[in-house]
Amino acid sequence: MNDRLGGLARKVMTWCDDLAQESEEPNCLTRTFCSAPMTRVHSKLARWAEQLGMVSSVDAAGNFRAVFPASAPTAHPGPAATFLIASHLDSVPNAGRFDGVLGVVMGLALVEALASTPLSYALEVIGFSEEEGVRFGVPFFGSRALVGRAHDLLGVTDARGISFAEALRDFGLRPEEISRAELQGKVLGYLEFHNEQGPGLATQDLPLGLVSAIAGQSRLTVTFRGEANHAGTTPMHLRRDALSGASAFVLAVEERARETPGLVATVGQLRVSPGATNVIPGEVELSLDLRHTHDEVRLGQLEVLRAQAEQLAASRRLDLEWTLRSQQKAVPMDTGLRQLLREAAAAGNVPLPDVPSGAGHDAMIIAERAPVAMVFVRSPDGLSHHPHESVREDDVKLALQVGLEFLRRLDAERARTERP
Repeated sequence: MNDRLGGLARKVMTWCDDLAQESEEPNCLTRTFCSAPMTRVHSKLARWAEQLGMVSSVDAAGNFRAVFPASAPTAHPGPAATFLIASHLDSVPNAGRFDGVLGVVMGLALVEALASTPLSYALEVIGFSEEEGVRFGVPFFGSRALVGRAHDLLGVTDARGISFAEALRDFGLRPEEISRAELQGKVLGYLEFHNEQGPGLATQDLPLGLVSAIAGQSRLTVTFRGEANHAGTTPMHLRRDALSGASAFVLAVEERARETPGLVATVGQLRVSPGATNVIPGEVELSLDLRHTHDEVRLGQLEVLRAQAEQLAASRRLDLEWTLRSQQKAVPMDTGLRQLLREAAAAGNVPLPDVPSGAGHDAMIIAERAPVAMVFVRSPDGLSHHPHESVREDDVKLALQVGLEFLRRLDAERARTERP
C-alpha cells in the first residue's frame, strides 16, 4: 500500500503540473471563471474520473462534479448518503499550480486508492468554478450554488459588462437551472485538502495540519479628510495633513495586530488626493482587512482601532469616515470529522497539529449545509498566489494516507451507528 500511495502522490504532482498548462496567458497560470482553459481542465478530469468508474458532469454553476457510487448496503432505503471531497479549479492571475487544484486532484486520487473497497456512502469529488472571485469580484460562486445562494448573483457583471448568467450561457450551460446545482439528499460531510498558503507548518517542519477554524473577516474603507494646501507656504502647525493622520493609523493597525495573539491586520490600499508633490494631501482613503478565528476578538479589536482612528483624527483636526464593506463570521471546523481525521493520522503515526486558516475557502460556504473539515499540506516556502508556490511529494503521500484511512473509518463509524 505504501508503494501504491507513493505512486499516487507522484500522479497528483504530475496532474497539478499538467493542469497548470491550461491558462489564459502564455508562460504563466491564469484561469478564471468560464474561460476556455477551464473547459479543457474539465475534459481532462472527466476522462480520469470515468476511468475510475465515476459519473462526471458540469453543473449549471460551472462546477466539475464526479460521483463514485456507494457499493455496500446501508440500513436506510433510498439513495445512499454522500461524502464530498472538493476544492476549486480557478486561479488568481499569475498563480501557482497547487492552490485549489491540489484538493480536487487528491479527491480523484483517493477514489483510485480505494479501488474495489466497498463503501456504504457515495463519494463526490467537486472542482468549484469560482472561488477566487477574480473575474466578477465575487468569491465562492460555485460553492454558493451548492447551498442555494448563487441565484441572486446571476446579474452581477464583470469588467466587460458580461453577467454571470451570460458567462454561463457562453460556457454552454443553463443558468436558469442553477437550482439543480444545490446539494440533494443526505450529505455526510465535506473534506478539503489545500496547500497551507503560509509558513506555519514549514517553520515547525511539519507536513500536515488540521484546520481548527477559518478566520472571520472584516473589510473596511477608512477615510481621513483634512485640507489640501501649498507645500511650501503652509507652516507645519497650521497643516491639516490627511496623509500624516492616515500614516499614524496604519502604524497603529500594525501595532494592534502584533499585540493581539492570532490577529492579522492589513492596510493594502491607499488613495491620496490630490496626489501632487507640492500639495499637502487633503484626503486619504485606505483599506483595512482584519481577521481572527474568534469573532469576539476580531470585533473587539475593530472597535479599539476605530477609537484610535477617531483620536488621531481629532488630534490633527481631521474628519474621519469609517465604512464597513463586508463582514464574514469565523467558521469552526466540525468536531466529529476532525476527531476522525486525528485518529486516521495517529493510526499511521502522522503528526496532525491544529492550525488556523487565515484565508477563506469553499469549506466556509459548504458549512452552511454540512459538517466540514480541512487538511493543510505544508507550503515549503510559505508562498501562495505566486508562480513559485509548491508542495512536497512526500507530504502529499502522507495526506493521501490520512485521507484514505479517514474514509475507511468513516465507513466503519457508519456501520457501527447506522446499520442493524
